[in-house]
Amino acid sequence: MNSTEKEISYVSKNSYSTLNTLTENTKNVWFVCHGMGYLSRYFIKYFSQLNPEENYIIAPQAQSKYYQSKNFKHVGASWLTKENTAIETENIYAYFNAVLKAEQLPDNINLLFFGYSQGVSVAARYLVKNKLQCAQLVLHSGGIPKELTPDDFSYLDENTRVTLIYGTEDEYLNETRIKEELHKAETLFGNRLQILPFKGKHVVSIKLINALV
Repeated sequence: MNSTEKEISYVSKNSYSTLNTLTENTKNVWFVCHGMGYLSRYFIKYFSQLNPEENYIIAPQAQSKYYQSKNFKHVGASWLTKENTAIETENIYAYFNAVLKAEQLPDNINLLFFGYSQGVSVAARYLVKNKLQCAQLVLHSGGIPKELTPDDFSYLDENTRVTLIYGTEDEYLNETRIKEELHKAETLFGNRLQILPFKGKHVVSIKLINALV
């Protein structure tokens, strides 16, 4: 039996969530990438304490959805796996491009890219791929892609801030991993980097989100 895996292109649809309203009073637009197991409509609630007049939040939705337990009740999503990673990455880039095009963001706002857990690698790679300018890049409790180099981020404006957030009791981290991630971040971002640890596990820090702006 001969089995052949083939590849096709086709038009696909996907949702995304927004919070608040984009107006002339909006100062900050957040593009927030959730972690594995989330749906965007739930993840976006972590940003609900931000000033709604000044902050508009866009939460893209990972396309690959799955049931999280055997009772088939709760649905989660994942950005990428080790299966067909290159193709799926290109699909994500095309989807992000479509979301930003649909939103028609004005030029005079602060764009913040935020990644949590698995969303860190997605957000960082997308910025580098498209050479997007942003006021701030927030890397929350996730691994920075190993292939990225300081040159990849050299295009960023000198005023762009990079914030690294992690829980000191994160069950996915140990002392060695923390040192490795901190060294990697310092090498990539130098003086533009600020590090904000908090006492907690692998959870989203609403307190630190509120302090970012």
